[in-house]
Amino acid sequence: MVNLKINGISVSVPEGSTILQAAKIAGVEIPTLCYLKNVNCIGACRMCVVEATGARGLVAACVYPVTEGMEVQTNTERVRRSRKTTLELLLSTHKKKCLSCSRSHSCELQRLSLEYGAEEDMFETTDKFDTPLDTSSPFLIRDNDKCISCRRCVAACNNMQSVGAIGLIARGYNTHIGSAFERPIIESPCVGCGQCIVACPTGALTEVSNTDQVWKAISDPSKKVVFFTAPSIRATLGEEFDYPVGTNVEGQMVSAIRRLGNVEVFNMDVTADLTILEEASELIDRVVNKKPLPMFTSCCPGWIKFMEHNYPELLGNLSSCKSPQQMFGAVLKTYYAQKNGIDPKDLFVVSVIPCTAKKFEVTRDEFDYDVDVALTTRELAKMIKTAGIKFRELPEETYDNPFEIATGGGAIFGATGGVMEAALRTAANMLDGNFETVDFPDVRGTAPIKEATYNVAGITVKVAVTSGLANARRLIEDIKAGKKDYTFVEVMACPGGCINGGGQPHVGDSVRNWTDLKDLRAKALYKYDTDHKLRKSHESPVVDMLYKEFFEKPNSHKAHEILHTSYTKREKY
Repeated sequence: MVNLKINGISVSVPEGSTILQAAKIAGVEIPTLCYLKNVNCIGACRMCVVEATGARGLVAACVYPVTEGMEVQTNTERVRRSRKTTLELLLSTHKKKCLSCSRSHSCELQRLSLEYGAEEDMFETTDKFDTPLDTSSPFLIRDNDKCISCRRCVAACNNMQSVGAIGLIARGYNTHIGSAFERPIIESPCVGCGQCIVACPTGALTEVSNTDQVWKAISDPSKKVVFFTAPSIRATLGEEFDYPVGTNVEGQMVSAIRRLGNVEVFNMDVTADLTILEEASELIDRVVNKKPLPMFTSCCPGWIKFMEHNYPELLGNLSSCKSPQQMFGAVLKTYYAQKNGIDPKDLFVVSVIPCTAKKFEVTRDEFDYDVDVALTTRELAKMIKTAGIKFRELPEETYDNPFEIATGGGAIFGATGGVMEAALRTAANMLDGNFETVDFPDVRGTAPIKEATYNVAGITVKVAVTSGLANARRLIEDIKAGKKDYTFVEVMACPGGCINGGGQPHVGDSVRNWTDLKDLRAKALYKYDTDHKLRKSHESPVVDMLYKEFFEKPNSHKAHEILHTSYTKREKY
């Protein structure tokens, strides 16, 4: 342990700790901009500078190691003046459209500028702020005139996701972020995960907003508008309305959506359960009939696109099941439309999802626009605020029939390992009707790669779970090299799963760096599952109804026509 003082406060920290880490233990907050824990630590922005004994000049707390007896001052006049000047220099080359920026009030540059009293026009600039927006993709907009070159997005894309869709271009003052050869983002290997948006501290990266389309559909008397919400939304939407991280606001969420207009609100957990019935049946068929293994889950569109770009030779190992989002769209525009005498063209389907890759997924030709619009958690929150709905004062309401009741297995889809656990509950029951185990703790948690082996009805099932595409790449390379042998593998593109998706609420680095958002949000889903009367997907009365009235049985010909899909080999980078 190393002993030092932070602003006169004695503190002991492990050798190798940084001043920033020591300050946190001492209860002292040091501002950061380019630093993002476990993602980006380069000491470039100079917002975290402090005075420290033994150091020549100001040092960056995020990278400077502590030494025995060191005394650190984080709030001297010299430090405050340096930070204010840094902010004013950043503002001089930043397009200040704060009133109309989607990140207004959640922008870290804006917050720090206000706290330090930075003058936005202290330094003149020759910049015209006319760099064209990159609007080439259906999920992301890049505005480089708002970029502060913190490199957090680059680190997220390259280090955390191993995608490499963006990087640094040019040198010195002309350095900017973009795709190789200045190509638009849609022509890069970008998978749409949105982790760059989550990492960005300003409005340089935002999702493509589809709220206007939804408002227009709600106002159109010829349209029947239906919403359905993904499992993780109940555990994250509350953050947009100042609830503690991990608060389950399902009842208020349903109530708020109803108050947007004449709409119905359904539970996407229903098609998460449906996915499990189809996927578990497919897995058993592959095992029994010696078809390609391991079978990879197919719920995450960012992961699917990653495979299409990087491992097209393994596309046959992907489950052919559509994602729960696309299954719900297909169910609504077939079964639901027929049952209610609605022309599918008059049905406007809106999914509320934690994910920007889902915006790409709804545009894929394979899905024939079963879902019209995918809204992120942030977009739904914006609509609720625009409508003047006082979210915290709303009563708790339940989903509309016939897609109201789902199981705990469907709910845990939002956390890494949740799909695997739900599938194991049902697959084990299909193989052995006396298999009573419900909890599979080995596949829970946010470890990079989790492994387990189960024996069911004399069959050995080896499983693996991973999240974050850099981890997925490592796992796949081990499989290809013959170092690992699995029966079933779950992959989610975003670290921690959907609860940490690219469309979830923006959380400032002062919270994100020190709070385990993934753990707190996932706990809300697992509690929902534990408290639920129905915990296995095959116990869902709604899924049972769908098979009896429409799909006949899992993996039937009709189910394959409507609930399954194929994948596309894409350019390899």
